[in-house]
Amino acid sequence: MTRSAAPLTPPHAEKRPVVRTVHGIEITDDYGWLRSARWQEVFRDTSLLEPDIRTHLEAENAYTADWLSDTKALQDTLVAEMRGRIKEDDSSVPAPDGPWAYGTRYEQGAQHPKLVRSPREGGTEEVLIDADLLAKGKDYFKLAGASHSPDHSRLAWAYDDKGSEYYTLKFRDLATGADLADEIPSTAGGGVWSADGRHVFYAVLNENHRTEKIFRHEVGTPVESDVLVYQESDPSFFLGVSKTQSGRFIVIDIHDHETSELRVIPADDPLAEPRLIAPRETGVEYGLDDDGTATFLILTNADAPDFKVVTAPVADPSRANWRDFVPHRSGRLILGMTVYRDRMVRIEREDGLPRIVIHQLSTGEEHAIDFAEEAYSLGMMDGFEFETSMLRFTYSSPTTPSRVYDYDMATRERVLRKEQQVPSGHDPEAYVARRLQVPAADGEMIPLTLLYARDTPLDGSAPVMLYGYGAYGIAMTASFSTSVLSLVDRGFIYATAHIRGGNDKGDYWYRTARKGGKTKTFTDFVACGEHLVAEGLTTRGQIVAMGGSAGGMLMGAVANMAPDLFGGIIAVVPFVDVLNTMLDDTLPLTPPEWPEWGNPITSEEDFRNILAYSPYENVAALPYPPVLAIAGLTDPRVTYWEPAKWVARLRELTTGPGPVLLDVDMTSGHGGASGRFDALREYAVRYAFA
Repeated sequence: MTRSAAPLTPPHAEKRPVVRTVHGIEITDDYGWLRSARWQEVFRDTSLLEPDIRTHLEAENAYTADWLSDTKALQDTLVAEMRGRIKEDDSSVPAPDGPWAYGTRYEQGAQHPKLVRSPREGGTEEVLIDADLLAKGKDYFKLAGASHSPDHSRLAWAYDDKGSEYYTLKFRDLATGADLADEIPSTAGGGVWSADGRHVFYAVLNENHRTEKIFRHEVGTPVESDVLVYQESDPSFFLGVSKTQSGRFIVIDIHDHETSELRVIPADDPLAEPRLIAPRETGVEYGLDDDGTATFLILTNADAPDFKVVTAPVADPSRANWRDFVPHRSGRLILGMTVYRDRMVRIEREDGLPRIVIHQLSTGEEHAIDFAEEAYSLGMMDGFEFETSMLRFTYSSPTTPSRVYDYDMATRERVLRKEQQVPSGHDPEAYVARRLQVPAADGEMIPLTLLYARDTPLDGSAPVMLYGYGAYGIAMTASFSTSVLSLVDRGFIYATAHIRGGNDKGDYWYRTARKGGKTKTFTDFVACGEHLVAEGLTTRGQIVAMGGSAGGMLMGAVANMAPDLFGGIIAVVPFVDVLNTMLDDTLPLTPPEWPEWGNPITSEEDFRNILAYSPYENVAALPYPPVLAIAGLTDPRVTYWEPAKWVARLRELTTGPGPVLLDVDMTSGHGGASGRFDALREYAVRYAFA
């Protein structure tokens, strides 16, 4: 960019070396002081941040704002464009449940939604929660986990007003609209109702921001009398609570990234002790639903890397009684399932594309829902009812706005209930979506999805935004994005790399790129960039790489591996201080993450593997491209000090022209701004930088 004046001097982080020896190897952390010693308290009250850290972060923000000041007009234009593609007075398709239909609705200009319901047979809408009203005067507000009682008389709802994901759980009388006196702080968000609507099960977060306890609360009674239902002693496991689609069972879910264990409580007997389904076995995952009678259907990877469905009697669902129902088939990854009366619906992916399969339980007959586009996204939508033949699902593609369909599983009739409106206009024919296959260094073929305007020259002159993630077995969907159009309309090719670490091509695509195989994620991403150059679609130095969270780790790693390939790096809440974080077992996600990255505390092999690629430790005197790192002060998943330390080290060692920028949101956490329009400003900063 051409600047009208010299920028501020970049902030200089003082070096305060901390040296330690782990597994006989000495490591030095010059910038470890940026980690708040009272981070737990800061998550709840940001005024407690140490003054020297606050001063440094504010200086970073001032420097970033100054560097990007010449793009202010462009940012304003981008925000206006992206907002113009949003239908402001939008609403969801109401979801029926008994006499009511529930949904969300936005009013013109509102940042946050209203939760509403209307009589199923027609009548006056009731506003259950007005999140926009609740958010007034707050820098951050997020509504989470609202659920109505089975008799529709009460609502359990939760909110976070710090961005730290400590949710306060409240209970609303829907007849009066008033909240009851019982209020539960520090929950994981939301609650699950017993069949009689008297009790709610919920998970609480401890001082290390981990779920370790499930409680039962009787609505209208003091919170202090809540009953501990389950406590997990292993800090490496997450806890959650849910209910089967039939409503018959409350499910306590204990899991890490490779192992799971379930306990169930009859919803009509909420005082019963949780009953174990099958004890945890390392590497075995499972989830369940029930058929409304005497059978559990269990989705598992036991002896089935790409998952299978088994049945088990409700009376004794132990592993010895599991019987194959949908057998394992290599290359067909079963992603999830829901069971309705006489039907099981599963969503699966094969050859990189999803489909929905309906299986009639009484006859065994199956049929599938899929689409013909080269790249697309499908998703099943949650419904409240079990006794139904109606399935609701969503569909979109990089060129096709999101559509909501109701599908009659008996007649196979498909009804379009809603299509995402783009008020400023959108012509799918003006864009091209393609799926390329990129050869990896070891011969694997990496899917790469492209979106570009039809008139974009494919002669090497186009800039590219290359996006990647590659972790936790999370696939990158080929879905529609209104914000991306602001890049594509300016001549960018938007490329999504379906690299290893995700499960885009099955479970092995994930399993081969964790722990000691993690570098495959990074080399796959670099291969995608090199392929775009080799195919003549762009040139070296015209690719802006972007990724967030674990994808931010990817950004740090590829910047070290191939700095000259990229014209810029955008790292959103980047997990770049992998080694120090995995060595700190007090941090929220460290013990649960050891199955993903390895445990460097107990294993020298894991320590050496992580040390070899951890972005922070491997910053060197290299010609790094311009970097924009984005953080949230109250982020419990990737703490703010990870990008802060990384930026300090990059700025110290880079031989490139810069800039190296850090933008810290001092009022939010991992997800950024909570308002739908405030979030557009964040996208505008990233895109203006690109």
